[in-house]
Amino acid sequence: MNTIHLQILGTIILFLLLFLGNLIFRAVLRRIDKRVHFALERKKIIYKIVHLFIFLLAVIGLIAIWGVDPQQLFLFLTSTLTLLAVGFIAQWSILSNITASLILFFNHPIHIGGWIKIVDKDMPIEGMVENITLFFLYIRTKENELLSIPCNQILQKTIAANAKQTVIEQIQSPNKESI
Repeated sequence: MNTIHLQILGTIILFLLLFLGNLIFRAVLRRIDKRVHFALERKKIIYKIVHLFIFLLAVIGLIAIWGVDPQQLFLFLTSTLTLLAVGFIAQWSILSNITASLILFFNHPIHIGGWIKIVDKDMPIEGMVENITLFFLYIRTKENELLSIPCNQILQKTIAANAKQTVIEQIQSPNKESI
């Protein structure tokens, strides 16, 4: 076998291993989900993160198999990282929003579908958390307004999460001020 045939065979084996790894990951996540009961949005984000990791492994494996010159690869990576660093410094709020959304998603008592109250003297907000994205937290109010609040602003506010009262009870209950 010549070199090109070995590289093609190595590429096929790499993709088969990554495919099997993906199947094993899905099985493990299903088993964990039976015990923990992840929300659908959390599962989607976990899948995206793992698929990104698998993609990076594929790129590294292909670079190793096809013998890309390490000096050229290093030059390309440092140039790309420099451009990303300049971009992030220029857009610091983007980085803070992404970090805040990850904190909200993984390490905060609020969850999608939960009822929260943002305690703010200027503009208190109360409603159901509809979505948590990389940049915004979306809240549906009793008046059926959809509010989008930057994630980094949410971390700076006091949040009251009302887990005992369901969203349906909140929306269907009459307004106490109108009685």
